[in-house]
Amino acid sequence: MTDTLSSAQARRMALAAQGFSRARPAAPSTRHIHRVMDRLGVLQIDSVNVFARSHYMPLFSRLGSYDPALLDRMFLSRTTHYVEYLAHEATFIPIEDWPLWRFRMERFRRRGADPESWASQNAQTISWVLDELRTQGPLRPADLRADAPRERGTWWDWDDVKLALEHLWRTGDVAISGRKGFERSYALAEHVIPDDIRSRDVSYDDSIRELIRRAARSSGVATMADLADYYRIRDRATISRAVADLVDEGELVPVRVRGWERAGRPLAAWRHRDAVLPRRIDAAALLTPFDPVVWFRERALRAFELDYRIEIYVPAAKRRYGYYSLPVLVGDRVVARVDLKGERSTSTLQVQSAWWEPQADAAADAERIASELVLAASWQGLEHVSVSGWGTAADALHSALSALPAASVRRHVHAREATS
Repeated sequence: MTDTLSSAQARRMALAAQGFSRARPAAPSTRHIHRVMDRLGVLQIDSVNVFARSHYMPLFSRLGSYDPALLDRMFLSRTTHYVEYLAHEATFIPIEDWPLWRFRMERFRRRGADPESWASQNAQTISWVLDELRTQGPLRPADLRADAPRERGTWWDWDDVKLALEHLWRTGDVAISGRKGFERSYALAEHVIPDDIRSRDVSYDDSIRELIRRAARSSGVATMADLADYYRIRDRATISRAVADLVDEGELVPVRVRGWERAGRPLAAWRHRDAVLPRRIDAAALLTPFDPVVWFRERALRAFELDYRIEIYVPAAKRRYGYYSLPVLVGDRVVARVDLKGERSTSTLQVQSAWWEPQADAAADAERIASELVLAASWQGLEHVSVSGWGTAADALHSALSALPAASVRRHVHAREATS
């Protein structure tokens, strides 16, 4: 008989799988970062930096105020345990997982072999980039620009060089060897990935099965769509076979989750055999839009009643919640969203807007969010927190912040207030 979970139980199980049932450590260390990575499997990278770069945020959400330099040393050094690849979008992954992604690398290689493809039509540029990396070692795109041949003819183009690097990274011929700020350095994969890892052969079916197993472990409880999205795997037939195999092996257990439906019919779902169901989740956390808890919008709506979209590319006058609003987790509920901006010139964390979600308990949740905002400001080295008046939660958050004895709290006017 299939077990049944309530929607609240499914949320707690999912959050526990993502590390939110653990208390934050008093002094986060590299050991704690490795532990978070073991749970998440990937850490998505994004260039937006209005508050903090996205890949720093999931660790802050789970560990509290850690030193971002720890992550930089772990992820960006030449002796790293992690490397970048398209495992969801651009993400950090454990370096030993490189062979699991060969199926994706080979797919990009096949696309590039099409005579009509950009890669086929720019083979000379790609060959030149490979030769440069082979003879000179790790290079930034700017280094390649400086090394441009004097007699370029018509084949050498700066934009094409950047595209060549991206193509070679996607095919696995080149790996990202480090970053300075947000600028990548590239090297031949053989100079970054250890030989014993790079030479390991994993079949397509075995790769998909292992990735679905990991997605299930990181999700706690999941539908087929959830499992597919975690690593952006499109081959539903192979996913279905992988799920069936994992059920036969006892690693996945079929469950029904109340409220997880489509067109009035229950969605098939599975829990990982190691998933735990805590009696309660006591977390409070700011979530990046690229946190695995909310990055799949269908799951965020189904599990957390969060109807979320990023509004970066929406014209300012048409934004509903702000430029880069962050979902806020309190307990096992997403109760609010806040649009944050780090104003370095005045050492201020600006809450540009703040909005309650329908499931919020405004009086109780405001206090938890206020404490998290003060912690976020301290983590970013900012002395003050300033709250605008834009949003249904703005006044409550300002009041809760003002009640904290150690907080330096201000108010400012958002442009949307002046026109509303």
